[in-house]
Amino acid sequence: MICLGRERNHDEALKTGCGQQTTGKFVIMTPDSVPKKQAGTETRVAKSDPICLAVDPGICGFPCFIKARKLDARNAALQIAESDCRQIQRLSERLTEIFLHDLFLPATRNPVYVEAAASGCHPSCPIPAAVLKAAEVAMEMALPKDVCIRFEPCEKDKSHGK
Repeated sequence: MICLGRERNHDEALKTGCGQQTTGKFVIMTPDSVPKKQAGTETRVAKSDPICLAVDPGICGFPCFIKARKLDARNAALQIAESDCRQIQRLSERLTEIFLHDLFLPATRNPVYVEAAASGCHPSCPIPAAVLKAAEVAMEMALPKDVCIRFEPCEKDKSHGK
């Protein structure tokens, strides 16, 4: 069973809604750590709450956390942490921001999947899809809802006796 959800385990995402504490390599994004943009004398800081996903990718045994925070109307900061998978660690280094138009690109041109392939991720790895889900919610293009892929026994096809 693979579940992508908000505060789903790893001690319920550190018991605080995904990141008010630190453990291991998990780096916390606070409003102070979000890049500030200056235009003249005014400074803007994104004040949106981060979207956090705990991802259990299945048989590989390399869970991770994904955090997305809306920076402005057209982009979000991304953070992939707490994974011992070398490919996901490379993906984390290569993918730190996503733009709104990227969410709608097909997989062959989508920067999340392009960077996942360049990082050596397995084609069926659910982490890239979880990154896109987190970004969609952070940019207010979707509502947060857990996603689940579950293996279940197949029912015999009664018409063919299989």
